[in-house]
Amino acid sequence: MGVITMNRNVVTFHYTLRDPQGRLLDTSAGGRPVSYLEGAGQIIDGLDEALRGVAAGVKQTVNVPAAKAYGHHDPEQVQRVLKALLPVEGELQPGDQFRAGEDQFAPIVRVVEVDGDEVLLDANHPLAGVDLVFDVEVVAVRAATEEEMAHGHAHQGDGGCCGGGDGDCKDGGCGCKG
Repeated sequence: MGVITMNRNVVTFHYTLRDPQGRLLDTSAGGRPVSYLEGAGQIIDGLDEALRGVAAGVKQTVNVPAAKAYGHHDPEQVQRVLKALLPVEGELQPGDQFRAGEDQFAPIVRVVEVDGDEVLLDANHPLAGVDLVFDVEVVAVRAATEEEMAHGHAHQGDGGCCGGGDGDCKDGGCGCKG
């Protein structure tokens, strides 16, 4: 039996993100558009699915339910912890965020409440449980290269690294770590 390859595109778009009440949450307006490899998990599932097969130049509003965005709020991700056990110094205030450990994959938690020696922390994504509304303008669509397919993400044609110019570049190849 032969290997089945899936043809995927790299989609580049501008967006404005709002919650269901119309409050602005984020936008790429005035900045660089976002480029991603379809189906690679680089953007939320609901938006990835909605942009499949859309041509460059298309403007549309995409409503993404919480389940296809950042998931539902998980009460098990909210825990009370002794302040002394936390990897932060100084006073904590509700709304503060920090990485729960030194490992780069440790979750980012948000302080919900400070009560004496204890802190209530929430490791849910801040948009967990929120339906999202994207106003999207597709800037470009092109076939993904073999290298992008092998690496599992879009590469930038303008010298950026791994879709963001985030400084994680190394000499040679596409400049990606991993």
